[in-house]
Amino acid sequence: MLLHEKYVKEIAPRLKDELGITNVMQVPRVVKVVVNMGVGDKDNPKVLEGAVQNLTKMTGQRPVVTKAKKSISDFKLVIGDPIGCRVTLRGERAYEFLNRLFNVVLPGIRDFRGLSASAFDGRGNYTVGLSEQLTFPEIEYNEIVKTQGMDITIVTTARDDREGYVLLKALGFPFND
Repeated sequence: MLLHEKYVKEIAPRLKDELGITNVMQVPRVVKVVVNMGVGDKDNPKVLEGAVQNLTKMTGQRPVVTKAKKSISDFKLVIGDPIGCRVTLRGERAYEFLNRLFNVVLPGIRDFRGLSASAFDGRGNYTVGLSEQLTFPEIEYNEIVKTQGMDITIVTTARDDREGYVLLKALGFPFND
């Protein structure tokens, strides 16, 4: 069963009872998943191309190239320079990506003991950082130009961190408690 189907049929009714919610529309759910990959080497266009290709393979969606919003002379950065790429996943794709993240990618990290529950932002959204893209099974070592990290932000409709925690725990997020 897909994670989205499981959420609709099993998890949402259970969360409604567990959180004491009367209206079905108040049950917390995942709105979107944002995957952001910064490129440290702006002078080498192959690094950015590699990041775009890797993010496309990981998410199944073509990323948007992000550009610098202001100039910083210490970093030799000019407005409009490409500095990274990001993908916003919604609906079925977001749940499918989360399923792979929870069950394949995170447990595949060496010495993985779960993630901290303190990375919530105060509004029920959770951000996790990965140090390299090789943890995804779609990425092959010989195709990588440069190992890069990424930030994955899970945006929910939860009103506070407790609701966000309960939602992610019900979806199968590997917390270390």
